Amino acid sequence: MTGPRNVDVIRSLGPDEVVDYTQEDVTRRPQRYDVILDVAATRSLADLRHMLASNGRLVLAGAPKSGWTAVFAHLLLALVLSRFDRRVVFYVAAVSHDDLRFLKELVETKKVSPVIDKEYTLSEASEAVRYLGSGQARAKVVINVA
Repeated sequence: MTGPRNVDVIRSLGPDEVVDYTQEDVTRRPQRYDVILDVAATRSLADLRHMLASNGRLVLAGAPKSGWTAVFAHLLLALVLSRFDRRVVFYVAAVSHDDLRFLKELVETKKVSPVIDKEYTLSEASEAVRYLGSGQARAKVVINVA
């Protein structure tokens, strides 16, 4: 699920289906899902839980982009909810050197292709952070150190 600006970006990743949330409210679909991975936190937790199959899992891995107060409120609610509803999983990545090496191999063998919106040099890092914070980024923003 994405907005109209990013439909082409998401489609290029090869999903089975792309939903433009301005054209369809997925919470009204009759389908129920085994897993929902919420990385954008744009839907209410109640809506997401409603979309789950009876044995489904809601994995909360993101936070809203509407300021630090909203981020902390969402994270706190997700943490509390995950303690009382076994269908809800609060996920924070713990990255190891081996994980990064494995991801590097996936990228090098073209099994994973990252989508990069913009690249900046190290001297342009402040501009990269400004761009990322503006909400205009459609994919990853990269700062090259070489």
